[in-house]
Amino acid sequence: MFELLASGIANIVQFKYLIPLAIGSLIGVVGGALPGITITMTVIVVLPFTFGLEPLQGLAAMIGVYVGGETGGLITSCLLGIPGKPSAVATTFDGFPMAKKGEPGRALWLGIWASIFGGLLGAVVLVGATGPLAKMALEFGPWEYFSLFVLALSMVAGLVEASLVKGLVAGAIGLVITVLGNDPVMGKPRLTFGIEFLEGGVPFLPVLIGVFAFAQLMSEVERMGGGRDAFAAVDRAVNLAVSHFKVIGEILARPILLLWSSFIGLVIGVLPAIGGSAANMLAYDQAKKFSKHPEKFGTGIPEGIIASESSNNANVAGSLVTIMAFGIPGDAVTAVMLGALTIHGIQSGPLFILQNPVLAYGMFAAYIVAHALVLIILWIGVRWMLRIVTVPKAALFPVVLVLCVIGAYALNNTMDNIYVLLISGLFGYGMVKFGFPLAPFILGVILGDQIEINLVRAIMTDDNPWLFLTRPISGGLLIASVLSVALAVWQHRRQQRKGVAPAQDDVDF
Repeated sequence: MFELLASGIANIVQFKYLIPLAIGSLIGVVGGALPGITITMTVIVVLPFTFGLEPLQGLAAMIGVYVGGETGGLITSCLLGIPGKPSAVATTFDGFPMAKKGEPGRALWLGIWASIFGGLLGAVVLVGATGPLAKMALEFGPWEYFSLFVLALSMVAGLVEASLVKGLVAGAIGLVITVLGNDPVMGKPRLTFGIEFLEGGVPFLPVLIGVFAFAQLMSEVERMGGGRDAFAAVDRAVNLAVSHFKVIGEILARPILLLWSSFIGLVIGVLPAIGGSAANMLAYDQAKKFSKHPEKFGTGIPEGIIASESSNNANVAGSLVTIMAFGIPGDAVTAVMLGALTIHGIQSGPLFILQNPVLAYGMFAAYIVAHALVLIILWIGVRWMLRIVTVPKAALFPVVLVLCVIGAYALNNTMDNIYVLLISGLFGYGMVKFGFPLAPFILGVILGDQIEINLVRAIMTDDNPWLFLTRPISGGLLIASVLSVALAVWQHRRQQRKGVAPAQDDVDF
């Protein structure tokens, strides 16, 4: 195995493979950093340019986009409080407050180094434990998926702010959003109010962009004094310097947090159709639950950044496990990669590594080398990226807004997405004004349809409801959900007794 991996690395560093990998990594960093331009969208844009390349060249470029996008998403999360991609949502909770305190360099490099470490830990599992992890994923039926998504949804109790009721209401509204549209089984419209567009459901991306971007921009504009300070720049004395040894030390001083968050990302990545958004949120929630000072989360502490960023990069490795071992796309990005393999006449599945060892270990090597390339790209370019915080807000906000609108429109080239963007933006701003947290709302939107679909599949397979409890994995996940809620409620009450309310409001969420 190690000889094949060494051969794969020696192969991938050849110019004909290294150049596509480097270009893909750069495009991924930029695409991940731009709000509304998702990694999936970036990979789809890159895909046509890979058709004329060798299979490993094309796949290397897409792996570069994948790794670069997951890392690049933290840039706008930390500097603007707007997630560059859905799997960077939790990064905003502590990355942006840290940047607002005058430490944008520290916030960025904590996220970058945590991403690199999490990704490389994922590489160990990707190379050495593909078989066992994929076997575990195959044991999951609709009961297990339903219970897993319920466990993820139970994080709502841990993401609330001062009011537990408002957090639960926000999560419930997110679930209602997923109900709009046609029934997934019978195809009958539900809560469409006669609006034809709603029959296809509400697209997630415009909702995410609207809720986070509009709410953040509107709140910032409001602070600028209603136009009186419209051309005021942010503090130009912001600290751009950072000690990499100190930042790395902060991460390595929390080995359990790093390992546990990376493990969460890996497991979520192995399980198909869940994606980095759930891994990002779950890792952050776990870090908060097991922290000695959970009330500090949301104020700009390293633990929140380390947990969220190490998990979403490890998630990439987990997603690659499923596509390489079983031909099952772990998420939308690997679905595109699976299509690329098919175009080149390569069958992904249990015999993939045996029949294509050079290509398989070349992909392993591309994943590992991509982290080094992303690090180099950010090392050279991050100082320019940090300049974002010194751009006058009156000039920066319109650009961000235009990019958000372009990202929403490009999803399927329809103005309906722009309307969803506008409505969800105003709704998100209203939630912020009335003290409702946005994180539970987004979590409900992410998980609602998957909970419903897997519940229906389980009942259609066997209408015995006790199977959700008697199947070992499903029952264990439901018990974990109950314990998760109980622990969150206990922490919430403990904070109230101390007279300390969670500080998520500092993040405008």
